[in-house]
Amino acid sequence: MLSKAQIKYIQSLQHKKYRQKSGQFIAEGDKIVPELLLEAVPVREVYATEAWISTHEQLLASRKEVRVTPVEEGILKQLSALTTPNQALALLDMPAPAEIKPELFKGKVTLALETIQDPGNLGTIIRIADWFGIRQIVCSPDCVDVYNPKTIQATMGSIARVRVLETEIAPFLDLAGLPSYAATLHGRNIVEFQKLEEGIILIGNESRGLSDEVITAATHKITIPRLGGAESLNAGVAAGIICGRLLI
Repeated sequence: MLSKAQIKYIQSLQHKKYRQKSGQFIAEGDKIVPELLLEAVPVREVYATEAWISTHEQLLASRKEVRVTPVEEGILKQLSALTTPNQALALLDMPAPAEIKPELFKGKVTLALETIQDPGNLGTIIRIADWFGIRQIVCSPDCVDVYNPKTIQATMGSIARVRVLETEIAPFLDLAGLPSYAATLHGRNIVEFQKLEEGIILIGNESRGLSDEVITAATHKITIPRLGGAESLNAGVAAGIICGRLLI
């Protein structure tokens, strides 16, 4: 049974300032919560229906340090940040911020995102990174919060396998000292590039794209060839197409 204070605390984590203050965030989903438990990320508590707990009894037993609290669907609805609540919600500790050093990026492909504003887009890009084996993403400070419940939901559990770092993008490119590929409307056709083994793929804001500063700092300007009349592509779609072409 949850107290009113506990319910209020979990509800507060829907807001960035309270997540930052507490160092905790929530993840919702009948599929997401088991993935987080399997990946051994720092899950503090799980709140779920009796039916969900019964179905996942063996998994929960493997994580004895995680406190499990049965709650009714009505309570889950109060806790949820989603229109349609799930059967399980987890409370997690945020990982400690990693120091951004050049050696973190050597020999790897990294996605760098500038001013992504939609939580669904950010979550989708994290999921895309996971699909293509990219283990880290760098976000500019003005990107939507990675721990926004809608972002976490959109990752479908990939947040457990992809590290998200935060820093200004243009100075980061200089620090990393690697080839960088800025997605623009007027760059070099991506089909002309060989498979990428090391470097940084840059994706910009949904409506404005990358800033002039970042485009200037990038070593390559790339574009997805357009065959039809669409003005632009969704940031997540663009990231998926570029990764599919440059990483396979």
